[in-house]
Amino acid sequence: MNKEEVEKLLHDKVEAGEHVSPVLPEGVKNYLIDIDGTIGEDIPNEEPERMLTAKVYPDALEICNKWYQQGHMICFFTSRTEAHREFTETWLKKHGFKYHSLLMGKPRGGNYHWIDNHLVKATRFRGKFTELVDKEVTIEVFDDGKHE
Repeated sequence: MNKEEVEKLLHDKVEAGEHVSPVLPEGVKNYLIDIDGTIGEDIPNEEPERMLTAKVYPDALEICNKWYQQGHMICFFTSRTEAHREFTETWLKKHGFKYHSLLMGKPRGGNYHWIDNHLVKATRFRGKFTELVDKEVTIEVFDDGKHE
């Protein structure tokens, strides 16, 4: 699914009277992927001159582009600032990353706990970008009174 197809799908849902956040079709994932230290060499915001020469992680390039080709949404979500957008877009294009959107200004510092009204799944990058596998883990959730 390319960017235009997704925008049309979501627009059509709103036009059809859905006045809540539209949901992507079954089986389409909306990947939010960090850049520094995840798809390429970790470059701190304080060293923007290195952003254009950062090494890419080939396994990340392969998997991200595969997900894009499969019709999933690819959004790079980075702690880089708006001032770094041009460097970032140039680097992504130079290495051939296919993506739908780029969000700048993710809070720095890690230890993220995302709260949303949509289903959120998180995967911590630990040095190797691969296909995802099912694994049972313990997570913190809101107490909804149901104890399964």
